[in-house]
Formats: sequence, C-alpha cells, structure tokens
Amino acid sequence: MYHIMKISLIKRKLPSGKISLLIEYYKGSEISSEGKRKHLRDRENLKMYLYSEPKNAIERKENKESMSLAKKILAIREAEYYQGKFDLKNTTKGKRRFLDFFSKKVEERYESPKNYGNWNAVFIHLQRCISANTIFDEIDENFVNHVRKYFDKEALTKSKLPLSLNSKYSYFNKFKASLRAAFDEGYLSINYASKVKSFEQSESQREYLTFQELQNLVHTECKYEVLKRAFLFSCLSGLRWSDINALTWGEVRDEDDTSRVNFRQKKTDGVEYLYISSQARELLGTRCSPNEKVFIGLKYSAVYNNEIVRWCSRAGISKHITFHSARHTNAVLLLENGADIYTVSKRLGHREIRTTQIYAKIIDKKMKEAANSIPALNLTIN
Repeated sequence: MYHIMKISLIKRKLPSGKISLLIEYYKGSEISSEGKRKHLRDRENLKMYLYSEPKNAIERKENKESMSLAKKILAIREAEYYQGKFDLKNTTKGKRRFLDFFSKKVEERYESPKNYGNWNAVFIHLQRCISANTIFDEIDENFVNHVRKYFDKEALTKSKLPLSLNSKYSYFNKFKASLRAAFDEGYLSINYASKVKSFEQSESQREYLTFQELQNLVHTECKYEVLKRAFLFSCLSGLRWSDINALTWGEVRDEDDTSRVNFRQKKTDGVEYLYISSQARELLGTRCSPNEKVFIGLKYSAVYNNEIVRWCSRAGISKHITFHSARHTNAVLLLENGADIYTVSKRLGHREIRTTQIYAKIIDKKMKEAANSIPALNLTIN
C-alpha cells in the first residue's frame, strides 16, 4: 500500500559541477516478492540549475532567483496534490458558468457537421433546463439528476413529441461527456458522469436496399447525377457520407488491376485503406488533380435528401431510404454474398464487432429457413 505522498525539492550535483533542481514524489515503500523493501519515488526535472560555488554577485543572484522559482513550483505541486486528495475545486474555474463551457465544447466540433449538429441540439435543450448563471461550484449529483429527468420526462422534439429512447441516450451521453471533460480539465473535483446511470439504447432499425432494389435504382433517373453516383458508390464501398463528400483524387489509388481509397475517417479520425470494386471505381469517373474533390457539387441539403426519397419512389421502393442507408446496404450485400463478419466490420471501420453483428441478424439465413420448416397444414381459409 502507498503511504501519503511526500513532495520535496531535491538537489542533484552534475558532473559539470552545477546543481540540478528536481521535485521528488515519495510514495512510501513496499516489500518485494524477494522480501526486500523498495522505495517508490518519481522525480520531475525542473531543468533549473544552481552554481555549486557562485563566483560573483551575478551568479549568487541567479541562484537566489532559481531557488525562489523552484520553491514556488513546489508549492503549486503540493497544492495540486492536496486539491485532488481532498476533492478541492479550483476556485477560479469553479466560478465559470457551465453553459459557457458546454458552448465551447460544441464549437470544438464545428469541423464535423453531424457531430456539431448533435452537440448543438443538446446545448439548446440544456438552455431550457439549466439557468444561464449556473456555475461549476453549484454542480452536484442532484444537478445531474435534474438534467437526466428533463431529458426523460420533459424534453420534446421540434414536432412537440417526447424524445425517443435513442435520442435520450445520445443527448444525455453528450451531457455526461461534457462533465467528464470538466473533471479532466479541473473545473470539477468529482466526475459526476460516473455517478449517474445513462439511458438504455434501443436497437435501431437499419433500413437497406436489396440487390434487386439497388438494380432498380441504377436504371431509374435521379435529378442530380453526382448524387446518384455518390449514393451508388456508398452502396458498393460502404463509405459514409462525410468521407465521400471529403474524398479527393489524391486519396484514390489505382494499383495494377485494382483500386483502393486511402482516407482518414471523419467520424473516428482513423486512417483507412479500403479496396473497392471495379464498378465502384467507374462511379468515381476520370481522375483529376490530387487536391480536387471526386464528387464535385455534392452537398448535404434538404433538396438532395428529398431527391433520394423521390428517386426511390420512381424506382418502386417504398422504404424510407436516406443516404446512410447506402452504407447499411453495403454491409448486408457483403454478408449475403459470403464475406465474413470480421472483414465486413473492418471495411466499415466499426470499433466493435457487435455493431456489425446487427447486420448479421438481418440476413440470418437459418432464421429464414426456420420460417418455412414447419410442414404445411391441411388448411382452408374461408
């Protein structure tokens, strides 16, 4: 077991003759498996030095100034330790208004439109249930439970309907993420995010196109040619809207008899190397300069979203299809045509295999076979 930490300023003589100043964090001692006592120490090199034998007034003055600064740093380190040990709050940060802090967290996500939009939606809700003057010193477990109750019982959508379970889950988790950030950054001495239970997440329905429905779309006119190419490319590659919209020719590699895209995922910030089929490559068109976007003119708008619905309707598809449905379509088609779940998970950039397993449930052939396994009844329907 560690004892109470002792923090002290120590001096160490260097071969050059100068003296190096360090802060030592002594954590007590422990008995090793061999029965020997081991002292537990960490040291922080302040990169400050003293003259071991100052020769003049200037060197004596430098020694005095260095020691004074080192002692001030020592006092700060001791304060930081006791602040954490006794759950003491940073008094300056404790006076900051919570909604101002959350607003800053929203702006940090400006480069990711979808993520920014979700965080901004949470901010709008928080402004309805939290006073603008609420400061971090006033935050406690009751405050967090008050916000949870708001999302559970009071929050409404733009259509004045109660939030869905998944919206409650998503919104409240973003609020909790801001509390964790506040704790990490010293605004709170207690991580209240760990003390309040999140909402359960319901399994959302993933709408997708069958191969025949996709074939129907290919032969159906879409008002915007770039939208049609981008949507079909997503169906064949599994790339998200954000990654397709940002794709440049410098990220498209044509190698011998195959092609791939090397890109950084907007959502996860992970670097991906994704091989694509020859048909998917044809949808990209003729290569242009490396910095030029592949899908010029593609944009996220209600006009384009509505056109996807109309395009599907013209193709005889009554499902509610969005651009993201193309990604679901890719996952289902891969699994239906023999790709193993781990390969599909890697291609889609899923962090957890359970995310991909939802698609496996959709195309479970054994379940389909079971539906018709009971022998036919001698049944007449009047």
